[in-house]
Amino acid sequence: MSWDALLFDFDGVLADTEPVHYACWREILQPYGIQLDWGFYQKQCIGVSDRLMIHTLAAERVPPIPFEEIWPEYERKQILFRERLEASPPFHVETVELIRNLSAQYKLAVVSSSGRTEVEPPLERAGFRSCFETLVCGREVANLKPAPDPYLKAAELLGARRPLVIEDSEAGVTAGRAAGFEVLRVSDAKSVPTQVRAHLLVR
Repeated sequence: MSWDALLFDFDGVLADTEPVHYACWREILQPYGIQLDWGFYQKQCIGVSDRLMIHTLAAERVPPIPFEEIWPEYERKQILFRERLEASPPFHVETVELIRNLSAQYKLAVVSSSGRTEVEPPLERAGFRSCFETLVCGREVANLKPAPDPYLKAAELLGARRPLVIEDSEAGVTAGRAAGFEVLRVSDAKSVPTQVRAHLLVR
């Protein structure tokens, strides 16, 4: 095989969560006069840490808002996000089937800038957390995407030398390539099963 492991991003790849993150942040930020646009969110916010996103949005508002004024809202956003995921699971049936099939052939890991509390519980509720040998989440490494640290850590934990990274964001693609790994960029969460199968079959 060309690869000895598959490293999956979570939001926007395994889980169709980006619209949920967007809706939660939009609700949280609106009282501060920040009108978060979906197009901007897709280009500038997906794949980066929440802290960096808030720093950017607060600084670009006219007049700027101190980061410390908005950041305390982060916990409320997390609670809102978790409640919505519990009410509506974010995984496509075809993606769950794909992961279960691949786990018999490859070492699998989830590599996400989201916190473990946002990643692990939904996987457990959906019944396929055991398919992944390891998770690298949030601040479990010194530097988040687009730095290579998360992918290097996942490869180290798996003992992988030739992993394939599956990503949807510019920051994630940059992180995977900076780690020296091949990257498959997918268009959206719904397309993941088709695009991953096609890539593996071709190679």
